[in-house]
This record gives sequence, C-alpha cells and structure tokens, in this order.
Amino acid sequence: MPPPTFAPALEKPLLLGFLLGSALTLTSTALLYSLLVVLPQRSAGKPGDPGRQDAAGRGVGIVDGVDGLIGNTPMMRIRSLSKATGCTILFLNPGGSSKDRVALNIINTAERSGLIRPHTGSTIFEGTVGSTGISIATIARARGYRAWIVMPDDQAREKYELLEKLGAHVESVRPVSIVDKRQFVNLAKVRAEEFGKGKENGNERGGQEKTGYFADQFENLANFETHFRTTGPEIFEQTGGKIDAIVLGAGTGGTIAGITRYLKPLIPTLRVFLADPQGSGLYNRVRHGVMYAPQEAEGTRRRHQVDTVVEGVGINRVTKNFELAEGMVDDAFRVSDEEAVKMARFLVREDGLFVGSSSAINCVGAVRVARLLGPGRTIVTMLNDSGQRHLTKFWSDEYLDKHGVPHDLRDDEGIEFVS
Repeated sequence: MPPPTFAPALEKPLLLGFLLGSALTLTSTALLYSLLVVLPQRSAGKPGDPGRQDAAGRGVGIVDGVDGLIGNTPMMRIRSLSKATGCTILFLNPGGSSKDRVALNIINTAERSGLIRPHTGSTIFEGTVGSTGISIATIARARGYRAWIVMPDDQAREKYELLEKLGAHVESVRPVSIVDKRQFVNLAKVRAEEFGKGKENGNERGGQEKTGYFADQFENLANFETHFRTTGPEIFEQTGGKIDAIVLGAGTGGTIAGITRYLKPLIPTLRVFLADPQGSGLYNRVRHGVMYAPQEAEGTRRRHQVDTVVEGVGINRVTKNFELAEGMVDDAFRVSDEEAVKMARFLVREDGLFVGSSSAINCVGAVRVARLLGPGRTIVTMLNDSGQRHLTKFWSDEYLDKHGVPHDLRDDEGIEFVS
C-alpha cells in the first residue's frame, strides 16, 4: 500500500519521499521513514560516535544541542484510563510540548529558503498563547536568533515569565477578534514587517543584515509537514499500525492534520476524533460544516473569543493547516472546563502525570472514544503540555473558584466526571 499523499503546497520538500513511497510496500515505508527522518536526526552526533541503544535495542545516538532532542519520542500507556475503559490508551510526548517539533521545522524551513540566517541579529516573530512561543524562544536561542513573542494578556502568568527568562521580547495585548489589526497574530506579522524594513526598537540597524521573520504557525504548512514527516510515522512504527482511533484537540490544526493524513491511508479502519473546548467553533465545523460556538451568540460572550479556562486549543476560524484535515476527521466531542480540570487532577492522582489544559482535553476525548468503541481497542492521543505552564489559571483553585469552574475530586472518584 502506498504511503499517504499530502498538500500540493508541500510537494517540494516531500516530493522525493512521495515518489519513492508510492512504489513501496508498508515495510518499505518504515525504511523510507528511517532514511528521511530518523537517520538525519541522529547524524547530528559526533562523527564516528557509535551511539547508545534504548531498551528495545534501537540506536539513540548522541544529539547536538537542544534542538537535537526533538522527535523520536517514546509512547506510553496511561494505566488509569486504560484500566478504567478496558482499552489501551497511549500517548506521545509526555511532559513536553508538541510545539517543539513545529517551531524547529518552521525555523529549519525558513533557513533552507534563505529567509533567515543565524547569528546576524535576525528575529523570529510569533503570535501565540504560549506553548509555541516558548518552543520558538528555546530553539531560537539554540540556533542563534532572537525571539519576539506577541501574546494575549489573559494567559497564565508563568508563560510570560518563562519567555522572558529565555531571552524573548514579550509583548502582551488585549484579546480581540482576528479581524482586528491588533489581534496578537496580526500584530506579530506587523512587527516582523516593521523589523524587516530596517528598524529594531527604533534604531537603524548596522553591520550584518538583520531579518524579521513571521513564523505564522496557524497558516505556515511547515506545521503540518513536521507532524506528517515525524509524528505520524513514529506512531505507526511504535504501534505496528495497530490503532483503532486517534483523538486530538486542535488550535492551528497542524497536529491533527499531519498525523491523520499520514495514518489514515495506511490504516483504512482508523477513526479520527476532535476534542474541542467550549467556546471553540471546530466542534460544529466537523459535525455540521459550520464554524460556530454557542459562546459566540450575541450577549453571551464573557471574556474573549474562545471563552474557556483551557489554553492552547480551540479556535473560531479554519486555518490552512486545519483545512488539510477536513473531510478526514470522523467526529468531534465538546469538552467542558469542569471535565478538563477534573481529568488533570485525576491523572496526577492516579498516574503522577502533571498535565496542562490541552492535554486534559485530549484525555477526556480518549475516554469518550473508548466508551464509544468499546473494550479492547487501541486509542492514541498526545500530552501537549505540562501543568507547570498553567499554575496560575488551570491549576489554581482560587482562579477556578472565581470563574465558577468545579474542580474538587473525591478520593474515591473515578472517571465518572466524563459525561
């Protein structure tokens, strides 16, 4: 069976893989993945270094720098949810951020295109609610760039502090609609254009040429591409293709689109589910083809566009990345703030997993899928973020009480809180 196809916009970087893969069997697909993805990542070690092996006897090598640690992430079974549902619930990316892959590929793609050069004072600009910004700031530091991050001013405080400690310039703005030129994504684009005209903080640049580059995670298909080239193949390799369902939240849409477009052609019976927080329109987009959330109704919106304590997922527009998943997502679930909060507390109590809000959304969705499909199935999701980035909001009892979100979990309570 040939490997999956991808968007025409990606045909240049992936053309070789597509032409070779179309003539190969599933076994050859695994080999091609090793040649295109695994070996180049491991080659960053010292020349002649024999590397190390993991418990399965696979070479892990010595990587070069922080960016060398991204990818090749082992999957883990969530004991509590698997036991409670009778299914095998697996996740990828424990404790880190799936945005690390996205940020790295965006920067790599821009370098290959000659848009940015390291160690010239060039700056990466991005509009983000936090996780992508933290990933960009980290990788920018490692690769010789500066980072300028524009964020709405209602996110967890520790995200701003972490970005500043990483050396990023952080600009916080009032949350407004995407049609407003001062919306955080739009403003990041403007800042990059202003920087590119030759000014940085009002000073004429000198010496080596400095470039302002807008990462544009929502529309930049390097986002989709990294999950198509790395995350999807890793899931297939580690499970042997024996997966019944994928369940993921979506913000930019790159993760769900990349994984789905890689896996569905290889696993025809695979079902894909979206887990969407309240206030997001993607649930209705998948189910009814209309982008709408009840919180959008006139007179009901309390704070901003995606009206939820959950951060990092949920959106009210269709991005170029999410467009690549349309027609391939089988169904969607709406997840409440209360369910997400209680899931996070359940996981830390039962499994020692300290997760953030988007990870909790995914796990609520995984339980729903397990109940829908019945025992004995294998369900894959992702833990996108750590609870350490959500201490002052999602993990703050005081904040949740103020906003009327129930969070108490009895010592003997199981996953009954998932409706």
